[in-house]
Parts: sequence; structure tokens; C-alpha cells
Amino acid sequence: MHLHLRHVLAIPRPGTIIGPKPTAGTMATHHTPTGNYRVLPSLHSRPFDPLTPVAQLNIFSTPLLVHSLQPPTGYARDGYCHAPASDAGNHSVAAVLTREFLEFSKSRGNDLMSIGLDGGCRWCLCVSRWKEALAAYRSGELSKEAVPRVVLGATGRRALEECSVQELVEWQVDE
Repeated sequence: MHLHLRHVLAIPRPGTIIGPKPTAGTMATHHTPTGNYRVLPSLHSRPFDPLTPVAQLNIFSTPLLVHSLQPPTGYARDGYCHAPASDAGNHSVAAVLTREFLEFSKSRGNDLMSIGLDGGCRWCLCVSRWKEALAAYRSGELSKEAVPRVVLGATGRRALEECSVQELVEWQVDE
């Protein structure tokens, strides 16, 4: 018998009715004959999954936001740009890709277009690949528009092992 961690920890699934006290924010309230019950929001409407360890924070030390579920991104393909210790590539930069960057990455041996990515896709990049694109821009090999913009709230804290907050802020996406 396969037992899921969610069952062992008794953590309700998103959409589960969990109690009589409605709360403000993204929680929906259902009115029933016995009272009001709040419903956990779906993964799309909340920035932090209850199974996500507290250590999975963004560069501002706040809960990491979901970066993309279409396509599913992240080292664990769970939508988050968190990089566990087992992720030697440190896929923690939440980037908005450009076509020119994808061509650049392909020329460096990492063909992300072969898995269906195109300009405008959101993807968790290896910090070293993002830094490589930044260096290529600074040397004149890439245009400024080619360097992937960064979604700061979805960029994992491990990005700071190789980048400064200021560097990432300089390349933040306009949202």
C-alpha cells in the first residue's frame, strides 16, 4: 500500500473544507446549514504550499511564489524555483525567457526549445546560465533585451549564492 506524505501528516488538500472560521484574503467561504466553512485555495491562488519547508524562501526571505505551472518548472517540476541541496545546477532564478536567450542557451549546449519552451515562457534557470547570459550581454555578445528578466518573488534564496539582490533587482520583470 502506497501512503502519501499528505495522509501521514493529515494535511488537507487544496479545496478541502477545513473549519468553521472564515478568513479574509484568498480563502473562499461556503455557507452551509451548520455554519460557514473556509476552503483552502488552490495552488494557483496561494504562494506557499503547506508541505513546502520554511527554508524555501525567496531572495527577500519571504515565502517563495509559484513561478509557472504551464509549463511546469523548477527542479521538482512543481512550479517553484527552489533548489534543494540535491540540485547541483541551482535552478533558482525565476526567469521570463526570450527567444534570443533560448538560441544563446542552445549554442551553449542546453537546448530548452527542444522541450517546447519559447520566448515569453517562465522557467526556473540555473543561476550559472543566467549569469552567463548577463556576462554575454556585458561583453556585447547578447543584446540587453535577450537577458531573461527575473520574477523576484519567485526567485529562490539559493540564487544569492551566486548573485546579489541588487543584480537580480536590476533585471526584474516589469509586472
